[in-house]
Amino acid sequence: MIKLRPVEECAYDIVSLGEVMLRLDPGEGRIRTTRLFAASEGGGEYNVARGLRRCFGKRGAIVTALVRDEVGRLLEDCILTGGLDTQFIKWVPSDGIGRTVRNGLNFTERGYGVRGAVGTSDRGNTAVSQMQPGDVDWDHLFGELGVRWLHTGGIFAALSESTAEVAKAAMKAAKKYGTIVSYDLNYRPSLWNAFGGLDKAREVNRELAKYVDVMIGNEEDFTASLGFEIEGANENLDNLEVESFRKMIEKASAAYPNFQAIGTTMREVKTATINNWSAVAWSREDGFVKATQRDNLEILDRVGGGDSFASGLIYGIMEKGNVREAVEYGAAHGALAMTTPGDTTMASLEEVERLVAGGSARVQR
Repeated sequence: MIKLRPVEECAYDIVSLGEVMLRLDPGEGRIRTTRLFAASEGGGEYNVARGLRRCFGKRGAIVTALVRDEVGRLLEDCILTGGLDTQFIKWVPSDGIGRTVRNGLNFTERGYGVRGAVGTSDRGNTAVSQMQPGDVDWDHLFGELGVRWLHTGGIFAALSESTAEVAKAAMKAAKKYGTIVSYDLNYRPSLWNAFGGLDKAREVNRELAKYVDVMIGNEEDFTASLGFEIEGANENLDNLEVESFRKMIEKASAAYPNFQAIGTTMREVKTATINNWSAVAWSREDGFVKATQRDNLEILDRVGGGDSFASGLIYGIMEKGNVREAVEYGAAHGALAMTTPGDTTMASLEEVERLVAGGSARVQR
């Protein structure tokens, strides 16, 4: 059983470290043709803390950096709506035109049928990519205030040379004070290509993995970021047998004895709107387990499904104390999150528990 710090000793159940971007969504249209975008916030690491706050009721905060301009204030307003504490946002002065520093934008279209989802990021030179390890008083956050769980990941670590060092400083401080650390590998080739590519991704992620208690990712993440080749893999990495996942997890847990648990989603993409969906997890106490298989799951917006899996898994570990139940919460929450637009969850704990218990989509009155 993963041992967490007592609730009464900590100001926060969950703190995430990562970038928060403004998502601009053309709805049912295309980025290239729309004249109207819906604005919301999102980010791989941020989505996890927000899900734990809004769906699961946990006390959370975000550590990030934003430019103090109107876009930054819009993002702050979205974060506040998501219920996270904003006191750890590093505010950077605006130069007026974004020459030296800016806020990140993420244009995302959902996809439909044979047309896959498309994401176009505009995130170069962002405030968070320029963060340094000394920008945050980690001893104050983890020692004086107290945090039960820290979450960060490979997207944040890939933003620049310095963000990997920021992640390492945060993770080391968290471990110093008994905070559980989770990390979502979230491999994005477009981010790593700017400085070192695949080799650099493996160098950075292998170093950060030494400080991780709960490692999260999908099959491509483990292969690309940590170098674990998957037996039985083919060109369709979305369609692997459970046994391949088991072997991959066995390799990872043997290579990193500090891993207390591992969680990974299983997705077979039939079309952009129809996926087969499940998840597997492992812990040293419970061994290897698989969540309920949901074939032909209807998808409205797949972006953020993996992050919602992570928040559900973390909640399950916090509250149930075992990965057998935790992986079911993760898979159910991820499935529900993909039925609504945007990166972030709109599900409730009651909906997640109903789905975990085998509930249907019958109307609730």
